[in-house]
Amino acid sequence: MYSSIFGGITTDPAAMVIPMDDHMVHRGHGVFDTAAIMDGHLYELDQHLDRFLRSASMSKIDPPFDRGSIRRILIQTVSASKCRKGSLRYWLSAGPGDFQLSPSCCHRSSLYAIVIQDLSPSSPNFRGVKVVTSSIPIKHPKFAITKSVNYLPNVLSKVEAEEAGAFVGIWLDGESFVAERPNMNVAFVTKDKELIMPHFDKILSGCTAKRVLTLAESL
Repeated sequence: MYSSIFGGITTDPAAMVIPMDDHMVHRGHGVFDTAAIMDGHLYELDQHLDRFLRSASMSKIDPPFDRGSIRRILIQTVSASKCRKGSLRYWLSAGPGDFQLSPSCCHRSSLYAIVIQDLSPSSPNFRGVKVVTSSIPIKHPKFAITKSVNYLPNVLSKVEAEEAGAFVGIWLDGESFVAERPNMNVAFVTKDKELIMPHFDKILSGCTAKRVLTLAESL
């Protein structure tokens, strides 16, 4: 884990903590993103980092470092972990200060990053999953396009699906068109081999979805 609060990387799980007065904790004023670790390398880090900083700007959070420094910190954190397969999740927060609503007393924003090792089988045998239409209201587009830590609707949608014996719920937009899953984009391949995917104007711009669109052009 990396923390800008103590200014370094730790491999001791007991030290992987954040302050309770961090506004990301008690007000949800923070953004995050995730990049896959494949063979010890971060997959498409720059695309994820661009979205990360875009979300921070929309959330009025000024990063404590420039883009190049953040990129180096993330790479160094993965290197220190010696993880070969997993993911790197990283957050920008308004920072610690007090327990008020306004972040005006937060003296500096916070950057955190943590490596999560993937212990799942290397070749899972997926045969598909059951999904349901979510009754939990979809986020307003202003918030849906920002990858913030405000995931209560996402959590409730997932819980609702599990209670119905399904894997996940699918959100519909205000016009009843398919929108997205609580933590993933949705796409369809028609019988005519046409790839159909919702536009990113009302949902999160998915890095994986964009990669699929790029790869599909050559298929």
